[in-house]
Amino acid sequence: MIKDMDQRLSKKDERELQRHRAQFRSKVKIISWTFVIIAVVLVVTWTIASQPKISESEIVSRSGFHWHPELTIYVKGEKLEIPENIGIGTVHQPIHTHDDSDQGIVHMEFQGLVRNQDITLGQFFKNWGKDIRSFGVNMKMTINGEENTEYEKYIMGDRDKIELRYE
Repeated sequence: MIKDMDQRLSKKDERELQRHRAQFRSKVKIISWTFVIIAVVLVVTWTIASQPKISESEIVSRSGFHWHPELTIYVKGEKLEIPENIGIGTVHQPIHTHDDSDQGIVHMEFQGLVRNQDITLGQFFKNWGKDIRSFGVNMKMTINGEENTEYEKYIMGDRDKIELRYE
């Protein structure tokens, strides 16, 4: 029946009908894209707004850094060799070791925002897959020669000399 109606339309009416259909399709596209853009803006705004606020005192760097603290571990008086490639695998952790780990060098290679909690000694042990008490509970820690009891909460710094002794 519609086909019969189309056949009865004059050429002028047919062109007018096609023009209206094209305008309708154009309006539908504009409305659809408007909804997509609004949805994207809302998602981005919600994501940014829902991020937890970080206090300035928690921020170590906003642009990353490359630091090298040294870690030495003694278990019952014997020096423990720290394995190479801790934190390097499918996911490359910012705190890791290389083939110079026999010298106790821990690599801290961060990009962007770095918080205190990102650079703790506990984070290194987590990347290693060990608890800081894996080698014993009776331990002593010195940082640059001075006793320290922060253990896994200790925030590592560049060129720190960290020594753990387990008895």
